[in-house]
Amino acid sequence: MLDLKFIRENFDTVRTMLEQRKMDAPLDQLINADRRWRELMGEAESLRSYQNSVSKKIAELKKTKGDASEQIAEMRQVSQKIKELNESAQVKKSEMDEILVNIPNMPHSSTPVGNSEADNIEVKRWGDVPNFDFAPKPHWELAEALDIIDFKRGAKVAGSNFVLFKGIGAKLERALINFMLDLHVSQHGYTEVSPPFVANRSTMTGTGQLPKFEEDMYRCDRDEANESGDLFLIPTAEVPVTNIFAGEYLDGKNLPINYTAYTPCFRREAGSYGRDTRGLVRVHQFDKVEMVKFTLPETSYDEHERLLTDAEDVVKALELPYRVITLCTADLGFAAAKCYDIEVWTAAEQKFLEISSCSNFEDFQARRANIRFRREPGAKPEFVHTLNASGLALPRVVIAILENYQQVDGSIRIPEVLKPYMGGVGRIE
Repeated sequence: MLDLKFIRENFDTVRTMLEQRKMDAPLDQLINADRRWRELMGEAESLRSYQNSVSKKIAELKKTKGDASEQIAEMRQVSQKIKELNESAQVKKSEMDEILVNIPNMPHSSTPVGNSEADNIEVKRWGDVPNFDFAPKPHWELAEALDIIDFKRGAKVAGSNFVLFKGIGAKLERALINFMLDLHVSQHGYTEVSPPFVANRSTMTGTGQLPKFEEDMYRCDRDEANESGDLFLIPTAEVPVTNIFAGEYLDGKNLPINYTAYTPCFRREAGSYGRDTRGLVRVHQFDKVEMVKFTLPETSYDEHERLLTDAEDVVKALELPYRVITLCTADLGFAAAKCYDIEVWTAAEQKFLEISSCSNFEDFQARRANIRFRREPGAKPEFVHTLNASGLALPRVVIAILENYQQVDGSIRIPEVLKPYMGGVGRIE
């Protein structure tokens, strides 16, 4: 969430930001509501000051047995007026909050301005694209022929775009999860956490999923009367992990705090039907290992580069060719100030697929979730900066392994780094 004072003092800059992001928000309505809210609060404060002074006079009159009935009657009216002003102010405050929660983050100065994903900027490439002396098959054909993923029975159990991993396919999923977690913990220094796979409305709002993306969420309707509010299946571990410290004050000496977590992720992908619906490219439930950082404001962009490196290390260890792009303003996520995407090469489709988004949210999420820190005891509280990256999302990693490691006989070589996690199995056949 943006600071209202910042919007007030940088109105034209915020309007330009919305234009560059191809988004809209009623900024004039926000400023007018803010102005009226401050007027109402000012009137209420003046009346409270007057009420306090008259209350003292009433007390003095009572001490001297004087008649205070006129002043008491007046104060009843003043109290009622203060109540009405406060209620009107609260209406304006709710109006402001509803607008504020729908305004996206300000892009960092290094985020390129662009009109579509075509304006994203490629930063680097790594690895050699495989050359085959045969026509490579798409991952869904390979998976079905090897009987490691059952797309039809997955759909029978839960509906379209749900899949069933089986046999060595299920073992490959588990191997990837364990490998990624071990790498982030032992080599990158993250602390592993295992969060809930559901989140309440305030938690989903804290990271920016709500209210903007509610139609993409799976809501547990029977739990709308839950003491924590509506419950949603999480779309990413970013949601529960970032909110671990919601409403808390952190010790600045302990920053950065780095967490990694495995969770399943659930996304309706509303409006995505007809786009990449075959195989694993776009599914409603998938596994992902996530990395989340809580940092000092002045070090968050250094930590952003480290976060990108940590995600890249996974792809490099799997020896999968990839590229890194910087997202432009029109393609930037709602809560992000800057974002890198890592895209892995898929041999059969001859294109790059996103497998990780590496984002710096600055203090945007921290304001929504109220996560602050003190540099020393008694110091003024400040908002932390939050960052996150997929490390990695598994379906597209599986796609890349199947397509890039396929052999002419239809078998799949296992990346060397995964063999210990596969019980020494070196090939799927």
